[in-house]
Amino acid sequence: MIGIVVVSHSPALAQAAVDLALEMVGETPPPIAIAAGAGDGIIGTDAVKVAAAIDEVANGEGVLVFMDLGSAVLSSTMATEFMTTTDEVRLTDAPFVEGLIAAIVLANAGASLDEVDREARAAMGAKQSQLADQGGAPDAVDAPAAETPAADAPAADAVSADPTEVTAEAPLVNPDGLHARPASLIVQALAGVDAKLTITDVTAGKGPVSGNSLIGIMSLGAAKDHVLKFTATGGSAQEAVDTLVAMTGEGFGELAS
Repeated sequence: MIGIVVVSHSPALAQAAVDLALEMVGETPPPIAIAAGAGDGIIGTDAVKVAAAIDEVANGEGVLVFMDLGSAVLSSTMATEFMTTTDEVRLTDAPFVEGLIAAIVLANAGASLDEVDREARAAMGAKQSQLADQGGAPDAVDAPAAETPAADAPAADAVSADPTEVTAEAPLVNPDGLHARPASLIVQALAGVDAKLTITDVTAGKGPVSGNSLIGIMSLGAAKDHVLKFTATGGSAQEAVDTLVAMTGEGFGELAS
């Protein structure tokens, strides 16, 4: 798995963001290190701390660095001069909370540095899409079409012409719909499975999106009782579809017993 570094002016902020993201993954998350605060309770960032954090999580797969405010970017840039690893280290402009969650979920599924960075940078699109659907997104935060999950990397590959295609539909029974936790469970369930799977919200007419993209899935904004269509190709297409139909029927473990 790639390594992830979280650079923040506030240790409490960084830890809270990481803790939230870790709720979306299992017991073996990707390597994560926090470089926060300037020492002795001082708000700020320290390039030496950032360099040490990078070296701590580097394992040959690459390192993705998240930063909260402007001087965190400066410290992280300086840190690349002090680090000892030869791993590729990438400073991402992804949103701090949404991007971090998306990155940890996808990294946990074994995605590459390029895939994780792309997913993280698209993370704001799901929120913007949902606000736009509700008529509540100010013009100032509207994303260009190329940056939305429907048009960027999380969009699904075209698979309709494949003769091995497997399709099934299932209604959402979760009271809160297809929110972050169920979406993360889908991504994890498909990790390592020999199938390309897409999800469409048949009721709302949204999708398809890739089943490997937390942001793409969340961008559907699928609510309770909406019908989801799962479409898969590949050697394990039937297994992938059957797994997600079963998970959907069980409410992704969220139904009261």
